[in-house]
Amino acid sequence: MASVSSIDKQAVAETPAAAPPLHAPRKMKLLHPVEPRTRLFLGVGFFLLFLLFWTFLTAAGIVAPHFLASPLQALKAAWKLFAEFGFLNDVGMTVWRVMGGFLLAAVIAVPLGIAMGAYKPIEAVFEPFVSFARYLPASAFIPLLIMWVGIGEAQKLSIIFIGCFFQLTLMVMMIVSNARRDLVEAAYTLGSTDSSVIRRVLLPGAAPEIAEALRQVLGLGWTYVVVAELIGAASGIGHMIMDSQALMATDNIIAGIVIIGLVGLTSDLLFKKLNQLLFPWSLMR
Repeated sequence: MASVSSIDKQAVAETPAAAPPLHAPRKMKLLHPVEPRTRLFLGVGFFLLFLLFWTFLTAAGIVAPHFLASPLQALKAAWKLFAEFGFLNDVGMTVWRVMGGFLLAAVIAVPLGIAMGAYKPIEAVFEPFVSFARYLPASAFIPLLIMWVGIGEAQKLSIIFIGCFFQLTLMVMMIVSNARRDLVEAAYTLGSTDSSVIRRVLLPGAAPEIAEALRQVLGLGWTYVVVAELIGAASGIGHMIMDSQALMATDNIIAGIVIIGLVGLTSDLLFKKLNQLLFPWSLMR
């Protein structure tokens, strides 16, 4: 007669192993939002890792100082630019050029994009040309713009305008054209006119995405600002960078690049916060 312990061991051996859970907990999930504290920690953490890597490259002598200044050298250069050379005026001029060119583009591109998205004949007229023009590099227009408007502020605003206008027009057109057709048909069934449908159905539904498109295109404006200040500029961050390049002053160059990034990031965050206040129902974070 088998002992009780041997029977228990046999029963345990014959018991099937517990099946693993179908959905094991994971730290990351597709399209799952991140808590604000976690997002801040991850973002700041990556910046710190980048600074440590940069410091290591320069401190270990892997990259020569005249090719890549250290973070401390760039910080000292930035302080000297503001304290001794009135660099705040250059930053102000660059911000003015970016915002001026961007606003000029937005004033024309948003209504045109809305019209193209709402009316297919208007889209058929403008869309091929706008799609063609958006692939043209804004820097290629510099020689023509110098002949047309000179080397003053108009030329710099025009470069940023060209870089932003065509992209923004197509983005707004796509946003408006993706409006819910059932809401449009319901409005027509209730007796609404075309203008009423645009004002009460298309625009309210598309406004958060149009605001987000404006924020993204503003970032494009910052990428064109150095190109706009390459020729004929007596002020601006791009002008300082080009002068520093002739002197091989990499600390000033890096300081200027970082300042453009910081000012651009600040404008982006302010724009994003404004969009959230204006359209709290949107999914923008």
